[in-house]
Amino acid sequence: MVRPLTTFIENSIFSEYLHREVHLSIIIPADLDPLRVYKLLLFNDGQDFAELQMNRQLNLLYTEKKIEQVVVVGIHANHNRIQEYGTAVRADYAGRGAFAGATTKFVIHELLPFLVRHYPIRDQGNIYAGCSLGGLMALDIAWHHPHCFSKVAVFSGALWWRGKAVGYGYENSDRIMHAQIRESYSVPALKFWFQTGTRDETDDRDGDGVIDSIQDTLECISELERKGYGWGHDICYLEVQDGKHDTSTWSAVLPDFCQWALGIRADTAS
Repeated sequence: MVRPLTTFIENSIFSEYLHREVHLSIIIPADLDPLRVYKLLLFNDGQDFAELQMNRQLNLLYTEKKIEQVVVVGIHANHNRIQEYGTAVRADYAGRGAFAGATTKFVIHELLPFLVRHYPIRDQGNIYAGCSLGGLMALDIAWHHPHCFSKVAVFSGALWWRGKAVGYGYENSDRIMHAQIRESYSVPALKFWFQTGTRDETDDRDGDGVIDSIQDTLECISELERKGYGWGHDICYLEVQDGKHDTSTWSAVLPDFCQWALGIRADTAS
């Protein structure tokens, strides 16, 4: 029997900001060295780790010596996810994401200090990732807290998040995350990984033949490029043919993301 290279832990922390117990799924190297400092990979929607096959995929990548060892922490969402994820600056046009600011405070002021106390990691230079609305939340937090994160990944991100509804005076400039990037005076020291699938959805609000999820992602990347980030250097984009808005698609591209974020060069793997 092959010895697993990871240890899976369930934990929780009470959040004063969210007024609830937040469940955590934590995956650490089986041979965790308390004297070594590991990178932290923070992942929204930790309740999806089983469907993403997170633990199995990490074991394979470690076995093949494709990524460096990392502490992975999945933050579980609950029934209030649509309110707790979004953009901290404001809710969307329907009032969704009203508690995203509280989620941001939880991650920065409660979760990271908790993890630093219990695991050999730092509260800076880490990686934040998420899928769908969780991807938007990861991008929003990393953008405003680059002192904590150096890389961010957005799987099929809810980058449509907007201040006005389509049909009620909506314009592309109403997309909240795009506007934050565009109007920012600073250029955070971040690297970005974006993924979409050609079957993420069927909506095409402007009738140009490109589904909204792909258009919103590519136009978010364009906003980043206008800030000086370089495609292929600071920004990686993966478009999955026939990829859907589901955990099976995200699981399939998880190794690509992990190798982008944590990859070991072939000439150093031994």
